[in-house]
Amino acid sequence: MEANVETQKVITMPRIGDTAPDFEAVTTKGNIKMSEFAKDKWTVMFSHPADFTPVCTTEMSGFAQRKEEFDALNTELLGLSIDSIHAHLGWVQNVRENTGVYFDFPIIADLDMKVSKLYGMLQPNESETAAVRAVFFIDPSKKIRLIMYYPLNIGRNMDEILRALDALQMSDKHKVAMPLDWKRGDKAICSAPKTLEALNERLADDSVEKVTWYLAKKNI
Repeated sequence: MEANVETQKVITMPRIGDTAPDFEAVTTKGNIKMSEFAKDKWTVMFSHPADFTPVCTTEMSGFAQRKEEFDALNTELLGLSIDSIHAHLGWVQNVRENTGVYFDFPIIADLDMKVSKLYGMLQPNESETAAVRAVFFIDPSKKIRLIMYYPLNIGRNMDEILRALDALQMSDKHKVAMPLDWKRGDKAICSAPKTLEALNERLADDSVEKVTWYLAKKNI
């Protein structure tokens, strides 16, 4: 008797440190190719389950209302859902007419689910036809630096998205790590010593705040 084999669905899930998978897509601001999008800038790419839905409207409005903060961090926004370009345009106009908020960033029309599947945004145990609320932080070299996933019924936290983006950029710039709840103006964490020589140098360094020899903070 042949053994029963349960077929499992394999979901592509890009990981932190991976190069952002390339694709071409139609958006509300024209066609894009991911590998050529936002040259010399960071990208925050985020998916939402569907146009003309309440939680998604609050989230997209949040990105739009705080777009200047992303601009200040040299970052382009890129939205996505499994809807047509016509649905996107209609939703953008509907929200603008009713709230005055304008989604002035590209939103990918992913009707064939190509991009959603490529980035692991379509997760069958949550929904077969709607993308979860994923957020990908992609640096100028097109490396994925941070990933957030939220379920369909829970909206994202815009403060945390901006905080994490700022932390990534400041960490790169100053070659430091960031502690719990770090925000701009807080001290950053120095790398822990890796040799006895470096340990002795750390102990003698009065320019940093030493909690203990392996945990030291400094202003940046």
